[in-house]
Amino acid sequence: MTELWPRFGIDLTTDPLNLQSLFDSEAPITLEIGIGNGDCLAAMAAIAPDTNFLGIEVHEPGIGHCLLRIAEENLQNVRLIHRDAIEVLKSGIPDNSLARVNLFFPDPWHKKRHNKRRIVQSEFVRLLSQKLQQDGIFHVATDWPDYAEHIAEIMTASAEFTPLPAPPNDRPVTRFDMRGQRLGHENWEQAWCNCNKLPIAS
Repeated sequence: MTELWPRFGIDLTTDPLNLQSLFDSEAPITLEIGIGNGDCLAAMAAIAPDTNFLGIEVHEPGIGHCLLRIAEENLQNVRLIHRDAIEVLKSGIPDNSLARVNLFFPDPWHKKRHNKRRIVQSEFVRLLSQKLQQDGIFHVATDWPDYAEHIAEIMTASAEFTPLPAPPNDRPVTRFDMRGQRLGHENWEQAWCNCNKLPIAS
């Protein structure tokens, strides 16, 4: 954190970020919410050097692990934010700035009394639509069937998003995939296009 955060980390201020100035190119930006240890983010960045990747994670050990991967693989197209994702989306990410948002294996909060803590809620989806560009993509994967049903219900109710026939095929196999297999879970994966983006009130 001491050596690599100044190079690849982003410290939020009270103003929205100028995302293009944070990278060495003006390539499209993919945001991953909840990067875990960052292996998926780093792998995707390595195979897509023409895309810039922004990762959000609240747990410092995951940030540290990802920083090491970035340095080891000399990835110039990755930046990290160590903060709560909703806070970052509300105050740090400019409207119409993201080409894609990835949410892979979010905390399912599978106990019914905790369902309200799940990140995918109607307000979150409206916020995503503001931050995504027109025709931007929201890509989700989970191995919890009840969370999959919850996400599908929320997204179906959204006027802004339209389901894609199939999700992008660039997501690498992660430890969450392997954990799900050990538990006998099947992955559910879907993506939506922000095709019906509503005008943002000025």
